[in-house]
Amino acid sequence: MKRYFFILLLTVATVTTSFAQKYGHVNFGNLLSEMPEVESAEAQLQAYEKEQLAIGEGMVEKLKADFAAAQAKKDDTTPKELATIEAKLQKDQAAIQQFEQQMGVNIEKKRQELLGPIIQKAKDAVNKVAKDQGYQMVFDSSVFGSIMFAQDATDLTPAVRTALGIK
Repeated sequence: MKRYFFILLLTVATVTTSFAQKYGHVNFGNLLSEMPEVESAEAQLQAYEKEQLAIGEGMVEKLKADFAAAQAKKDDTTPKELATIEAKLQKDQAAIQQFEQQMGVNIEKKRQELLGPIIQKAKDAVNKVAKDQGYQMVFDSSVFGSIMFAQDATDLTPAVRTALGIK
């Protein structure tokens, strides 16, 4: 009976070992920073941000000039005309505030437009390497505190770099 129990235990241990899962990890942040496309996208994004800031600064400068002009002719203007000028200045100020809010949205959209395909390309490479090498799960080790200990995990970053053509 002991012999059968020992054989059963040995069989269970062998089957369990044969179904062992493989885990890997990739520092996705470092991987992205090494992709040449990211540098180009970041440069385009910075140029877009500067363009948006220039538009906003132009609007502010125009408002300042209009305000200064209104101040200069304040004494020669009727109260009705002053009210019209004040309403226009308030409308321009509101337009600047709205532009500032929209600018943040526009920059985020541009970021997604430029970096989205690059991030997807990196994710696809990670998925391909993981599937090709039989990994059941791959963790992103660039996220702070996501992996504190990994005994049986393999760093797939070098293989993904190769798949992406990064040296």
